[in-house]
Amino acid sequence: MTKSLLRSTSLVSCNTFLSRIMGFVRDIVFAHFFGSMAGFDAFIVAFRIPNFMRRLFAEGAFSQAFVPVLSQYRETKSPADAKKFISHMAGVLTFSLVIITVLGILGSTVITAIFAPGFLSNGVRFALTSTMLKITFPYLMLISLTALCSAVLNSYDSFGIPAITPVLLNIVLILMAIFATPFFPTKVYALAWGVFIAGFVQLLFQLPFLYKKELLPLPVICFKDPGVRRVMKLMVPALFGVSVAQIGILIDTSFASFLKVGSVSWLYYSDRLTNFPLGVFGVAIATVILPKLSRQHSNKDLQAYSDTMDWSLRLLLLIGIPAGVSIMMLAGPLLSTLFFGGKFDVTDVIMARKSLMAFGVGIQAFMLVKVLTSGFYARQDIKTPVKIAVVAVLSNIIFNFIFIVPLAHAGLALATSLASFINTGLLLYVLLKRKLYIPKQGWLKYFLQLIIANGAMGVFIYLFSAPLNAWLQHGFFWRVYHLAFLVIVGMILYLLSLFTVGLRIRHFRI
Repeated sequence: MTKSLLRSTSLVSCNTFLSRIMGFVRDIVFAHFFGSMAGFDAFIVAFRIPNFMRRLFAEGAFSQAFVPVLSQYRETKSPADAKKFISHMAGVLTFSLVIITVLGILGSTVITAIFAPGFLSNGVRFALTSTMLKITFPYLMLISLTALCSAVLNSYDSFGIPAITPVLLNIVLILMAIFATPFFPTKVYALAWGVFIAGFVQLLFQLPFLYKKELLPLPVICFKDPGVRRVMKLMVPALFGVSVAQIGILIDTSFASFLKVGSVSWLYYSDRLTNFPLGVFGVAIATVILPKLSRQHSNKDLQAYSDTMDWSLRLLLLIGIPAGVSIMMLAGPLLSTLFFGGKFDVTDVIMARKSLMAFGVGIQAFMLVKVLTSGFYARQDIKTPVKIAVVAVLSNIIFNFIFIVPLAHAGLALATSLASFINTGLLLYVLLKRKLYIPKQGWLKYFLQLIIANGAMGVFIYLFSAPLNAWLQHGFFWRVYHLAFLVIVGMILYLLSLFTVGLRIRHFRI
């Protein structure tokens, strides 16, 4: 089983890595052409609302609700019954999304006022946002249907295509930013239309692969289907419970709309860098283990269920801790190397660096939440993570009020990180209390090994990373060379340190 999990996780991680690299290219293009101008602030909000739904559906609530039910169908019913359930789910989802999309387009002004109330005092940003939201909102419908296709493929152990699909979004947005902006009087509108087009491209891309597996659904609206009713029952509270980190980002955006121009953009760029390890590893592992945990729960194999959770948590700590340490210590070098130049100036680097360091504090928690919530949703337990999510969101809001005055936009990022740790701690506590997860032996030794290895890597970065002024004064190739040196040597030193203190690949076998 370990080889299967590692192979599937590696496949998802590699494809997601390619997607994130293209995402970086996209953001470099954005920074060069738009920087942190008011129009880009407006686009971020107009894109973040449907994109928030993407994370809820494609990487969150819909998959968490749909995959366990489909896995149960796959284990206990005939292939014809499973395909019928998929078709009914596709029909109900399409019908619901059409209504939501129409309401979203008609109510774009109200939605903008809710998610960016600070823009009400700035007529230009508010008008730009509400107009672009009319264009971007259909992306919610298109990407949610894409999420249905992805969930079906994942449930049948086909992880590669869903993981690489987001690459298409980045390619479309890059092409629109470079080639289409001259044709728009308001250049940033080209990005909004790019989001709309990308939704169609991603959905159409997955359909042939479903057809090849004889799983292509023919949408039929049937709310009476017991599987559909079960998914809807699980999904409604999961929309809130599974993606507290993303809800925190939207709350941050709302608070940031009251701050000076550029604050929303600075949070966006720092959030994007944070999402690299989260998407490549956290989401990848959660995506792979959910069908596995669901089948183990259906088969009442509690030991295998606990072992899978233990394996996932160990692997996330192995990756997440050095990712957080590196991003906090290399925030300035990363931003200056990737984004500095064009419209993205020195002030933007300095301001985005503050929020990136604050997000870096919570990277490990963001990852752990993905896996821990999978542990509940595999058992079709919705109430517990929702209750915990309420506490985390309320904590986020309280922290926002505490930190926004002294730390401005960076305080909002720090609030999200702290709230995610609260979410992580409570989820883990409940799993342990209910004895759903029983840690295997050797955790204390494992923690000590990680502390030593991360300490060695951190000391190296501290000693060999130049001050931020040097990164801003030198040219692009100097920055790339020195950043690559720090990352590659730091990674090698981390792995050598783990090997020296006795950690081996065999220790990750279940």
